[in-house]
Amino acid sequence: MSVFPHQPHPDKDGQEQREQRAVTTRVFVLSDHTGITAGSIARALLAQFPHQSFEMEEHPFLDSKDKVAAIVAEIERLNAEHHPPLVFSSFVNSEVRTLLAQACGSRLFDIFEAFTPPLEKLLGEAASPVTGQLHGIGNSGSYTARIKALDYAMIHDDGSITRNYAKADVILIGVSRSGKTPTCLYLALHNGLQAANYPLVDEDLETTRLPGILQEYKHKLIALTIEPKQLHRIRQQRRPGSRYASPEQCEWEVHQAENLFRKHHIPVIDTTAISIEEIAVHITAEIMH
Repeated sequence: MSVFPHQPHPDKDGQEQREQRAVTTRVFVLSDHTGITAGSIARALLAQFPHQSFEMEEHPFLDSKDKVAAIVAEIERLNAEHHPPLVFSSFVNSEVRTLLAQACGSRLFDIFEAFTPPLEKLLGEAASPVTGQLHGIGNSGSYTARIKALDYAMIHDDGSITRNYAKADVILIGVSRSGKTPTCLYLALHNGLQAANYPLVDEDLETTRLPGILQEYKHKLIALTIEPKQLHRIRQQRRPGSRYASPEQCEWEVHQAENLFRKHHIPVIDTTAISIEEIAVHITAEIMH
């Protein structure tokens, strides 16, 4: 019997390629601090490969030799099983970075190693790495400002308190579940903006008049809208089968709200298919405009 190397059938090529793409790659985000920067960069980069499947694991505060050793052991185990992970890291400690480089090889994406050497060359100064130093960059009062903004967003959520709107940097308006609350919290935590939000209810939507409390602060208003079908899906998860979640109610509310926004020339952001981060970028750009 003659044995020949396996040759894939032409009709099966596409299927095999699809199956190959379906393999899930584990992704480790490692840091001796929060790992937020490394995680954000990893997500932005991996999003460029929509045909790949990734399973991301974040391991922040790896601030001891034992913690690092445990992660390295897991990486080496996966390597031995021929399932090597992708590793994104933001360690300040050079010894840890060397250890990871040895374990990961070309599958390591070291945030500091990628950018620090060219910066040192351009600035003519050696870096002085300090863990968590990112939070000290810029305005020394930024942390306090963000905490103050977070308190403001929580107190002024859902139109519960309106008497301090004069202190708001922005007031988001829109129908219920259009993304107002999470956006306000994001603006507070990441931008230090004091963001309030006001939900438009049936009484507001039955006319095209701007609610009285908002008229004085029209210059601070930004509206969020959403496609009725998406709004229906979101509300169904919260109150299934209710009038609040019905397609007809969602359609009516969005239609009435958008009429109100047009009449009063309020800037509108459609939140249907964009992330909280993207919504926040549009809002900050509108504020700066």
